[in-house]
Amino acid sequence: MRIHKMCLYCNTELTGRTDKKFCDPQCKSAYQYQQRKEQPENFYNRVDNQLKRNRKILKEYNKGGKVTVRAKILNALGFNPKFITHYWKNGKGDTYLFVYEYGFLKKKEHHIEKYVLIKWQEYME
Repeated sequence: MRIHKMCLYCNTELTGRTDKKFCDPQCKSAYQYQQRKEQPENFYNRVDNQLKRNRKILKEYNKGGKVTVRAKILNALGFNPKFITHYWKNGKGDTYLFVYEYGFLKKKEHHIEKYVLIKWQEYME
């Protein structure tokens, strides 16, 4: 009794080697792409990617050392304030959240949400 093996992607009957899984390289590539798309993204990768995105955005908008920016501008670029690496509390009791060396403090002025952006300094140790 002969068993007919089928291509894992397009279901075409396979000929040739007995361990063959795909009829051609295009089907193999399409199958692997489909598998990656269907699997949920690894939690570590999601967190790492968001931290990198946050850092890049904070770095881009904080050229002067201390800057105030409207929250909606950063949020529109994909900034997510829930992803941080550490925090620092100043003498006034304000808690700055940090993404590596770039920090931010969320505040509201005249009903507009803003972020005060700072860069990590040695005295913050």
